[in-house]
Amino acid sequence: MEQCDTFVIGAGPAGLFCAIHAAGPGNRVLLGEKNAEPGAKLRISGTGQCNITHAGDIRTFFSRYGSHGQFLRPALHAFTNQDLVRFFDDRGLSCRTRDDGKVFPASRDAGEVLALLVRECHLRGVTLRCREPVQQVEYRHPGFLVHMPGGTIFSRHLVLATGGASYPKTGSTGDGYRIAASLGHSITKIGPALAPVTIAAFPFVSLAGMTFPALPFSVWRTGRKVISAEGDLLFTHAGLSGPGILDNSRDIRAGDEIRLSFAGPVQRDVLTGKMVAAISRAPTMMVKSLVSGLGIPERLAKILPDMAGVPATCTGAHLTATARNHLIDLLMGCPLTVSSVGDLSIAMVTRGGVALNEVNSRTMESKLVPGLFFAGEVLDIDGDTGGFNLQAAFSTGYYAAQGIRLKERKSAEQGPGKG
Repeated sequence: MEQCDTFVIGAGPAGLFCAIHAAGPGNRVLLGEKNAEPGAKLRISGTGQCNITHAGDIRTFFSRYGSHGQFLRPALHAFTNQDLVRFFDDRGLSCRTRDDGKVFPASRDAGEVLALLVRECHLRGVTLRCREPVQQVEYRHPGFLVHMPGGTIFSRHLVLATGGASYPKTGSTGDGYRIAASLGHSITKIGPALAPVTIAAFPFVSLAGMTFPALPFSVWRTGRKVISAEGDLLFTHAGLSGPGILDNSRDIRAGDEIRLSFAGPVQRDVLTGKMVAAISRAPTMMVKSLVSGLGIPERLAKILPDMAGVPATCTGAHLTATARNHLIDLLMGCPLTVSSVGDLSIAMVTRGGVALNEVNSRTMESKLVPGLFFAGEVLDIDGDTGGFNLQAAFSTGYYAAQGIRLKERKSAEQGPGKG
């Protein structure tokens, strides 16, 4: 039976980075990938341009992973965004930061990022084997039997870096969840994240492509507000997208009501005062023009009065108090019912995964199975758009490698048979 010291399952960014940093004298690393080539999802990230991370203080990253940012704190501190940029710079791949804080390789070519990582694996002595789907894993103290079509490998350490279940055409089909569950781990219910939402009877189909920078909105479920947010928003032919929606899609469900505040962050009495004053100045102006004068895009201003039940030819002088209040309601919080959230075939990442309370955040090692480590999206972690997910993949991959090295040092100090 073939043996290795560390077997990493999944040659995406987390797996590649873990293999790179785990390899060394006394630690033979085998990196297995079921696809014909490594990094299929990395290759298409950022529409092929690879938004590898985000600029700024690493402490600002913690809030960009929903409620699970604290779990990532040790890994992000151990390998920061600046460390990542330096890693690529030192190997001849310079990076550039856009005005919005997103960091890309200067070439805007994800293929170059992947090629560098694969080359570094070879330089570190990592054995990369593609077309090697893992069928089953058994824990056999002090290691693991990894069963594949071509045979079985025994490894003292095992790293699950298989990614999530989004974009299954790239090979992300949830294999890591199955393996982790077979070894006794709990899997938090998975679903789409960083996904657009479809709106029932969407009233703005004709406005597809219209964008709203920093638009305030809220999400309501059974009469209770569950999200209050602000972000760039995009009308699609079927509903809503844009960073604001994508970043919050992890917590949006079918049946929720999204309320869009087209008027911006303004108090109701202030908006009412502005509308009354505008009517007083120009009582014969049509309502759609009055709405446009409040800073609402002209094409949207033509639709909102109709949604409020105001005739298209109505002027400000003929606008009743009831109709005015309906119109202000729409400007303050236009209600749209979610019919569905984009499924895993189009979601950028997966929410849910290996339960974090069963993983040591300071080593990425399982609390249940000694020698089992996790890295990347297989964990119950998903980040906002802007490079945060790739940073988490690289940081957890690095940290899992450090956890393996730490385990090796402790084993050496304790003597044979006590690791």
